[in-house]
Amino acid sequence: MRVSGHVHGDQRGAATVTALAMVAVLGAVAVVLAVGAGLFVEHRRAQAAADLAALAGAGAVAEGDPCAAAAATAGRNGAELTSCEVLDRDVRVVVAVRRDYPGGWEAVVEGVARAGPAGPARPPGAGGGA
Repeated sequence: MRVSGHVHGDQRGAATVTALAMVAVLGAVAVVLAVGAGLFVEHRRAQAAADLAALAGAGAVAEGDPCAAAAATAGRNGAELTSCEVLDRDVRVVVAVRRDYPGGWEAVVEGVARAGPAGPARPPGAGGGA
């Protein structure tokens, strides 16, 4: 019996094409993961900026312009104040963090927070304990 080195059809280079396709798929997955991680980080940054802006606004309620204090604090933390409401002594803010991606794509991530004075203290011995 004689074994021939002849292969049906010409398959030379098929492994190269397969390898290039796999590299392209892995590259696309890496880009998606990187963008997702970037958005996660930006959301955390937006939420931190919102928390700080709400606290600054609540601290300035007695001084007269809590939204200006909230806007300044948001700006110092890399965010833009997009909404500010003063409800009694509580301040509710919405801030936005913008991030540019290659290809002209821009992501806007928002953070929302509310701050105000703590509720009235309970008298000693009043409820809550066992």
